[in-house]
Amino acid sequence: MEARDPELKKELDATLHARKELGDDYESALIESFLEKVEQRLDSTVDRRVRRQLAEQQMVVARGGGKPSRSESSFGERFGFGALSLVLAIPLSAIGVANAGIEGLVVAWLGIVGVNAVHAARGFPWLHGKREKSDWAD
Repeated sequence: MEARDPELKKELDATLHARKELGDDYESALIESFLEKVEQRLDSTVDRRVRRQLAEQQMVVARGGGKPSRSESSFGERFGFGALSLVLAIPLSAIGVANAGIEGLVVAWLGIVGVNAVHAARGFPWLHGKREKSDWAD
């Protein structure tokens, strides 16, 4: 297996070597340190990709390609909203179960699904009775 990131492989090798020398007492600290380095590497990679995609979209707009489509321009918003709703679902589920049992859980999840459905429906104008103007219309 070939390493995709030689620098990260060196970090892993150094972490494993340090674990052998230091023993089990420092294992969790060494692992945490290595995982922080991996997280930093992932963050920088994601940042670089997002910047590249934004630059490409700006180039398309600057060249007269028009406004980016809704699906391209709002992916981050949709992803963030979905992730936030899943994170908030945990305490809402716990509160629902603690106060009303399984019925409370069902009500909490119906609310979560409802909010997400309304948010998702914003991207579909025909659900709101709005139609895009046709080139053929007078």
